[in-house]
Amino acid sequence: MTDQTAANPYAKPRYRYFVLAVLTLVYSLNFIDRQLLVILQEQIKAELVLSDTQLGLLSGFAFALFYVSCGIPIARWADRGKRRSIIALALTVWSLMTAVSGLAQNYLQLLLARIGVGVGEAGGSPPAHSMISDIFRKEERATALSIYSIGIYIGILFGFALGGWIADSFGWRTAFFVVGLPGVAVALFLRLTVREPVRGWSEGRENDNAEAPPLKAVLGFLWSRRTFRNLALAGSLQALVIYAIGNWLPSYFLRNFDIGLTELGIWMALTSGFGGGAGSFFGGWMTDRLGVRDSRWYVWGPAILMLGIAPVLLVILTTQTLTLALVLTGLFHFLSASYLGPALAVSHGLVGLRMRALTSAIFFFFINLIGLGLGPLIVGSLSDSFAAGDVGNPLAIAMLLTGCTASLWGGMHYLVAARSIQADLDASPSNDPVAA
Repeated sequence: MTDQTAANPYAKPRYRYFVLAVLTLVYSLNFIDRQLLVILQEQIKAELVLSDTQLGLLSGFAFALFYVSCGIPIARWADRGKRRSIIALALTVWSLMTAVSGLAQNYLQLLLARIGVGVGEAGGSPPAHSMISDIFRKEERATALSIYSIGIYIGILFGFALGGWIADSFGWRTAFFVVGLPGVAVALFLRLTVREPVRGWSEGRENDNAEAPPLKAVLGFLWSRRTFRNLALAGSLQALVIYAIGNWLPSYFLRNFDIGLTELGIWMALTSGFGGGAGSFFGGWMTDRLGVRDSRWYVWGPAILMLGIAPVLLVILTTQTLTLALVLTGLFHFLSASYLGPALAVSHGLVGLRMRALTSAIFFFFINLIGLGLGPLIVGSLSDSFAAGDVGNPLAIAMLLTGCTASLWGGMHYLVAARSIQADLDASPSNDPVAA
C-alpha cells in the first residue's frame, strides 16, 4: 500500500464497517419508504376506491419505470463524481416524497408521489455498491454486499411493523409522514461523517484519474459476457418472485384469514425482516466461503436456494392453517433473499473499476423493471381476471402461478451461468491495471 492509502481512513477496518453500517441504514430507509405502501394498500384501496390492477401499478410498474430510468444516468454520475454526496441527495429526495404521499387526495396524486420516491431511490444503491467494492477485498465483497442488502429486510421489518401500527391507530396518511421525514436527518449525518473512498483502493490500485467508459461501451461489454446475461435474467426472475409474492402477501392474509392489520404487520415484519435478513447474509457468506475453491458456487448457491421456493409457496398459499402459512413466509423470504450479494459481487468482478456503479444500475434496471415493475402488476391483473371468471380464491392462484413459474425458470439461468463464470472472471478488465 502507498503512503496515501495508509493515511486513508478506510485502511482501518473499524471505519470500513462504520461506513458499511451507515450505507446499510440508508438502504433500510430506502425499503421502509418503498414497502410502506404494501402494508397500507388495503386501507388506501378502500378510501380511494382502487382495483387490484391499480394497486399493482402503484406499488410496481409506475415506481419501477422511473426508478430504473433514472438509475442509469445517476450511476454514470456516480462513476465520475462524489458517490457519498449523491447518496445523501437521493435520500433527501425520496424521504420528502414519501411524506408527500400522505397528502394525496386521489389516485393520480398518489401515483405522482410514488414516482417521486422512485426517482430519489434511483440514486441510492449503485453509488453504494461501487463504494463497497472499493473498500472491501474481492474475497470479502459478496459478504459485504450481502450485509448491505440486509437493509432491504430491516426496512421491510420496520415498514410493516410501524406502518401497520400507525395505520391502525392514526390512518395511512400519518404513516407516510412519520416514516418519511427522518430520512432527511440521516442524509445530513451521512454527508458529514462518510468520506469518499479512492476507487480501486481495496485492490491496491488507486486508479482515480481514469475516465469512466461511455454507456454504450459498458452495455456492449456486459452483453458480451454470458455470465452477466444469465445473472441478469436469473436475478430479474428472482426479483419478480420477491415482489409478486411479497407485495401481495398482506392482502392475501387479510382477505383469507381472520387477522388484524397490526398483528399482520408484526408477523410480516418478523418473517420478512429476520427471514430475509438471514437469507441475504447467508447467501453472501456461503458463496464467499465456497467460491474461494470454485467460483461456480457464486451461482450454484443461489440456484439451489431459488429452486426451493416453489414447494414453500405451494404450502403457504394452500394451507388453511394461518400460523403455518405465516411461519413459512419467513422461509420464503430466506430462500428468495440469498441472491443479491453474490450476483453483485460477480457482476463487479466482471468489469473495470469505473464501470461498477453503472453495472449495478444496469443490473438493477433488469431486476426492478421485470421484478418490481411486472411482478405486482402480473399478480394484480391475473387476480382481477380470475375474479371476473368467478375462480375461487383468485389472488392465491395468481400468486402461486406467477411465483412457481418464475422461481423454477430463474434457477435454470443460474445453472447456465455456472458454465461461463470462471472464464468471464479471468477476462475481467479489473485484472489489468491499465484497462481498469
